[in-house]
Order: sequence, then C-alpha cells, then structure tokens
Amino acid sequence: MIAPWLFVATAVAGGVGAALRLVVDGAVRSTWSAPIPLATLVINVSGSFVLGLLTGLADHAGLPREWLLVAGGGLMGGYTTFSTASVETVRLLAEKKRVAGIANGAGMLLLAVAAGLVGLIIGTS
Repeated sequence: MIAPWLFVATAVAGGVGAALRLVVDGAVRSTWSAPIPLATLVINVSGSFVLGLLTGLADHAGLPREWLLVAGGGLMGGYTTFSTASVETVRLLAEKKRVAGIANGAGMLLLAVAAGLVGLIIGTS
C-alpha cells in the first residue's frame, strides 16, 4: 500500500510539473517559431533527460525510490506530454504537412530516448 504522504507528494509534484510545462511552453513559443511544435519537443526532451538522470541517481547514488516516484513520476510525469506530441503530429499530417509531421513524430521519439539515455548515463556515473 502506498503511504499517504507519498500519494500527496506525487500528486502535488504532478501539478507543479504541469504548471512548469505551461511556463516552458509559453517561453519557447514566444521566443522561437518553427514548422514543428518546438515547445513540446523541448519539454519532452528535457523531461526525458531529467527522468533518466533521476533514474540513474536512484540506481547508483542512493536517491530514495520514493523520491524517484515523486520527482520522476509526479513532477516529470506532469511536465512531459506524450499525448500532446501525438496530437500535434497527427494534426501536421492531417494538414498535409507530411515532412513536418514525420520529422516531429520521429524526431520527438529519437531525441527524447537519446536524452533519457544521456541522463541515465550521467546519473549512473
């Protein structure tokens, strides 16, 4: 059974992550214009890096598993957004922007996984 404090901490962290996503999204959109949804890319790649880093720290540096759940599952779970990335990719394809749609979908996946790997490597070293 999950401890009540862990449930509350994870829920609060998820809310903070969602708010952070809103701030980062606004900052990226107001700074750069791109043919793909760059804000979602920045959010998902940076979130994947942080989650990889936290996982590495939990595995090798003694970060308690409870804090991995709070910071990884809560904060980064609220911050990152696979569903938005999926809808944005489908929307690009529906608008006949095939190159942008494929670049967005494949690029998001490749860059997010690579960022997660880099974070994990750093966290375990």
